[in-house]
Amino acid sequence: MATEQQLANFREEVAGWLQANKPADPGFLLPQSFMEVGSEQQLDFLREWQYKLWSAGYLGMAWASEYGGQGAEPIFQSIANKEMARAGVPIAFNVIGLGWAGPLINDLGTPEEKSKYLKGILTGEDIWCQGFSEPDHGSDLGSAQCRAVRDGDEYVINGTKIWTTMGNYAKYMILLARTNPDAERKYDGLSFFLSPMQVPGIDPQPIRKLTGEYGFTQTYFNDARIPASCLMGEEGQGWLLAMKTLQYERGAEAGAAGGLSFIRIALEDMIESLQGIKRGGEPVLKDPVVRDELMQLVIEDKALSVGDKRSVISALTHDYRGSLPLSNKYRWTEHARRMRQAAVRLQGAHGSLYVKDEQAVGGGFWQRAYLQSFSATIGGGTSQVQANIIAEHVLGLPK
Repeated sequence: MATEQQLANFREEVAGWLQANKPADPGFLLPQSFMEVGSEQQLDFLREWQYKLWSAGYLGMAWASEYGGQGAEPIFQSIANKEMARAGVPIAFNVIGLGWAGPLINDLGTPEEKSKYLKGILTGEDIWCQGFSEPDHGSDLGSAQCRAVRDGDEYVINGTKIWTTMGNYAKYMILLARTNPDAERKYDGLSFFLSPMQVPGIDPQPIRKLTGEYGFTQTYFNDARIPASCLMGEEGQGWLLAMKTLQYERGAEAGAAGGLSFIRIALEDMIESLQGIKRGGEPVLKDPVVRDELMQLVIEDKALSVGDKRSVISALTHDYRGSLPLSNKYRWTEHARRMRQAAVRLQGAHGSLYVKDEQAVGGGFWQRAYLQSFSATIGGGTSQVQANIIAEHVLGLPK
């Protein structure tokens, strides 16, 4: 186990490396999260940055060295992540691989699956997307209708998936598909695939978002044939593997390879952005009602931070076990949305301006951030679904 001095030395090492290697402004708009990678220009820039992070040893630190990791204690990755956030470096864009597919394969995959997939996730060479949600079922994953029919050494896939982030760039998809439509329980008819994307019959179509940017796709499967070896586990185990994946996605399970999923947008940045804004001729930050609202956000921000630390100390979570990990996504994404909404609203008339408008505060940064924040409150299960999870699995309330 690493000593306090070793951890302190490592923190200093990472901070120094990031300061020396932080990329300069590329001269074009960078995504604020992995859900907004919408151009080859952005992708090339972020792929190069992720490869640089991995080459320096700061991605996949807790993953085994034979699969591209460092074989280090998880705390080293945690330190590296915090220093990346502090330094304000770009995101590690391959989040579905780094944070969801990779940990799942690492924990439950065969040695062959680990050898085939893990290193490419870390280097950014192999981009992953997620095929869970469907247009007619949303967050009701148990009702997924995308079909996978066994035909010799292949499965034939037909159906549609939506919100497949970076599906148009992806090499692989974690795919939940129905292999047995006659199963007594709908959940037992689902299977889980590590599906290639670049095969005939798979057609990802980019979706233009409210911001005018891209990042999501709707993916169509028309008699797409994938090798039967892409099946993870056994037929009928798809629901269990999907739920395990969602534990990583919602922050309730450790094992992610690290890096930033989102550009760190701190409350202090929001307050700084309001310094020049006036209301009725007076600085908006002197308004007692505004100051009270900001203080509530400060309190909530601090509580979220302390809650994360508390969640790993069992003696402090015995009253409602699992409450903090299971509520992690809900709490953070809703707080981020409210904070960005306040930043825009408190700009007054300037809040109606957007990116590229010369008079927009901060170049329209906060308007873009607010509109983008809804993606996080929907992906991985909507806030309403998250509230139901907390009610049922933490508070014991009926469905």
